[in-house]
This record gives sequence, C-alpha cells and structure tokens, in this order.
Amino acid sequence: MTVPLIFVIDDEPDNFDVIETFLSDADYQLNYAASGQEALMLLNTFSPDLILLDVMMPGLDGIEVCQQLKASSQWQAIPIIMVTALTSKEDLSRCLEAGADDFISKPVNRFELRARVKSMLRIKQQYDRIQEFSVIQRDTINILGQNLEELTGNLAFSLSHELNTPLNGIIGVIEVLKDNIQDMEITEVREILSWADQSANRLNELTKKFLLYLQLEITVSQQKDLGAAQTQFSAADIKMALAIHAKSYERNEDLKFELEEANLSLPEKYLSILLKELVDNALKYSACGTEIQIKSQIIDGMLNISIHDWGRGMTAYQISRIDAFRQFERKEHQQPGIGIGLKIVMKIVQLAGGHFSIQSVYKRETKVTISLPIIGN
Repeated sequence: MTVPLIFVIDDEPDNFDVIETFLSDADYQLNYAASGQEALMLLNTFSPDLILLDVMMPGLDGIEVCQQLKASSQWQAIPIIMVTALTSKEDLSRCLEAGADDFISKPVNRFELRARVKSMLRIKQQYDRIQEFSVIQRDTINILGQNLEELTGNLAFSLSHELNTPLNGIIGVIEVLKDNIQDMEITEVREILSWADQSANRLNELTKKFLLYLQLEITVSQQKDLGAAQTQFSAADIKMALAIHAKSYERNEDLKFELEEANLSLPEKYLSILLKELVDNALKYSACGTEIQIKSQIIDGMLNISIHDWGRGMTAYQISRIDAFRQFERKEHQQPGIGIGLKIVMKIVQLAGGHFSIQSVYKRETKVTISLPIIGN
C-alpha cells in the first residue's frame, strides 16, 4: 500500500517540526514548503494526499493558496486542513469559503491533529476509489459501445439463448419438485437435482467467461499487461489437468502429448484458461476416438503450443470472422456456447506479447498455435 503523503505549508520551520513530531509514529511521508509560492511550484513534484496549510503567511497567504488549489481541477480533490491562530467566526468562515475541508487551531493539539489527518486521508482514499471505479465504468461503456453491433445482433440472440437454456432447466426442476416432491422417491429427487446442478454450472461458466472477456477488453483499452509473473509449463501438470478435463467428455484417452517444458512470462491462471479453452474446442468439435495432439516446443525465445484435432474444421472465411459472440454452424452441430472462447484466447495471447494462428481444412482438421514469451533458456 502507498504511504500517504502530507504536504505541510508554513513559513515557520518550527511549526513543521512540531507536526512532524506529532505524526512521527504514524506511517506518513511529510514534505515541507516555507511559503505559498514555493508550495504551488512543488505540487507537481509531491502530488500530496493531504495539505496542512498555515493561514497567516507573508506574501501569498493560506487563504489565497487554498482558493487557487480549489479552483484547479488538478488539485481541488486534495483535502486541505487550515492551521490557524484565528478564532473568530468570520475568520473561520473565510477559510471554509476559500474551499478548506477542515481547520485546526494553534497551538496544535497532538490528538486533534492525528484525528483530523486520519479523517481527511480516509475521505481522500474513498474519493480515489470512486475515481478508479469511474474509469473502469467509463472504459466498460466504451468497450460496449465499440461492440454495439455484436451486442445488439449476435450477442442479443446468442447470449439470451445461452442464459435462458440453463435458467429454464433450473426453473423446470423447481416446478417439478414443487408439484411432485411428496410422491417422489429420494433417488428421483437426486436425479432431478443433478439436472439443476448441471444447468447452474453451465450458467456459472458462461457468466465467468463473459466477465473475463470484459476484463480483458478493459485491460487492452487501458494499455496494461497481465502483470509480472513466472509460470512453469510443466509437462506432468499439463497432462494431468487436461486429462481430467477430457474425462468429462469420456475422451481422456484421445489426448496425445509431446511437450517441451519452459518458464513462461504469464500468470498461471491465464495459462490454464488458454489450454482449457483450446482443448475444450478440440473436444467439442471432433469425434470421440479421434486423436487430439497437444505439442509444445521452444523456438527463438518463445514456447510454441499447438492443439491439433481431426474434426469439423473451419473455412478461411470463418477463421477471418472469429469474434467474441458468434458460433458458426450452430444449428447444424447444436453445441452450447456463444463462441467467446477463441476471442478470450486471442486477447490473453495479445496481452502476453505472444502470437496466435489457426490452420484448418474444412470438415477435416484444425490446428491452433499460440506462441508465448519464455523466461531464460
């Protein structure tokens, strides 16, 4: 957590020493300016979280400094506590009218100072959180606006269908139990509840994928990366995880591995998502009993990972039109999903500084290759 920075503006160095002593056992960083003019010049250097501002200073006094700061969009959100020897209501009213957030009287009391500083810093932290949320909200709106055609077309149809299907399954189970549970055997109840469980899991997975996609889009729009991390591409771990996933399709024997290990510059959770999505597509769009080859090889400082299946395949047009919310030949093959998986893979690879490619022969085979940066040799 960043240490809060407090900027003390006072023409008397002794007053700064008193404040520094009173706050010495708190985790704050203090900076000092001896005049209003000096303070205005140093603001960009310090970017404080809180300002303790003396009212009575020669030249530019505290009231004028406060007015200038509160008139600036850059600095107006910084809380200002006026430190004053003035006690009349008129003087205190002038401080508040200038935009001061609080004031404290001289001589400064240790406990009062600590309490007011803590209160103002809490307000500043809450403001910063609101601003961060506002930026995320704005970026999300921009992303949704950029994808308006998809959202009003493909997504409106596909997502609503994918949401309604498991919801209807859950609602149907509830209705059956409400009407018939008194006459049902426990084994029947368990069987019906397992249907609801499957629908709930499907709904949960879809929701998580959609939220992940939005998160990745926001990360791209803010020109951020996935964060510094090092993950071992371990042959044993990869085989185990993907075999468990393939078992849900009763196809764990179809996976064939030829893996070279490496340390990847990629968080572990994103590596897991990449492999699961690619292998899941291969499992869904190829027949049981056909091989799915999973290979990795280090080439020119990158780990090339390929997933090769002999299944439905894709046309050149379909490859060129891969997007977040379209699944090709849905009516013919009746596979669940909204076609978001490959788009998620592409976003992660992009953010990791890697490469993504698809080679496919329609109704015959598909090979997806991703290249990820490695750490060391």
